[in-house]
Amino acid sequence: MPKKTFLRRYTTVSLAALCLSLPLLSQAATPSLVTPGQLTYGTAATFMPFEFTQNGQLTGFDIDLITALSKKLALKPAPMSMEFKGLIPALQGKRLDIINSAMYINPTRAQQVDFVPYLKIGSRVIVAKGNPEKITGRDLSLCGKNIAVTLGGIEESQARADNQKCLDAKKSAINVLTFPAATDSAVAVAQKRADAEYLSTPGAVALLSEKGDTFETTGPEFEAETHIGFAVRKGDTEMKTLLETGLNDLVADGSYQKLINKWQFPASVSIF
Repeated sequence: MPKKTFLRRYTTVSLAALCLSLPLLSQAATPSLVTPGQLTYGTAATFMPFEFTQNGQLTGFDIDLITALSKKLALKPAPMSMEFKGLIPALQGKRLDIINSAMYINPTRAQQVDFVPYLKIGSRVIVAKGNPEKITGRDLSLCGKNIAVTLGGIEESQARADNQKCLDAKKSAINVLTFPAATDSAVAVAQKRADAEYLSTPGAVALLSEKGDTFETTGPEFEAETHIGFAVRKGDTEMKTLLETGLNDLVADGSYQKLINKWQFPASVSIF
């Protein structure tokens, strides 16, 4: 091979390798950050197994995911814990760079923020062990029952839609009980203040693995095409693109699947 040709080829390969080795942040348009060098994210750490507190430390699938993603971006993850209802106002007020809190994507939220989907999940009906109220799933057997849901979450909208189905069928109304967190809903079921709870499929697996002597599921999984995602400010295309690129890299190098396996997500859960 002529020396000049070899050098041209070597230089091209070397530059390509260098680009692949550089942090993603240096290869893309730099988004505006709350604190330079940090990825400040908001989370409501009450939704096991996505984000919760254990021994005083934040943990969960979402926490592991954002840690791996931040490393790809050469940024330090900086969590800000708050109530779920405060997440979008904090993002809009530029106190956060993103929301990382297993946020279900729906039309109402999509009018307020832009999303980067990262997981597709469904939900289950959770009842007390032995199913004393003989609930058969997300159906008319829920009519006249007390259903515990997370305030402002997709579970609340699902329960209110089911209540309307009961009324349309000329049956007793569902009493929708709203709680700040899924853990509170589970406690209400355990204490028999609620007859059932709506919970994500990964949440159901985590709950039953920890307290299978207290709870069980009934009926099939429902709304299995529900997406959850990171939320960014409306129009923040730089941050959105950066997250999408980093997420694709995590999928490509196998890191994403390792986290799915680590948290024992059910087979019905799929990549965005």
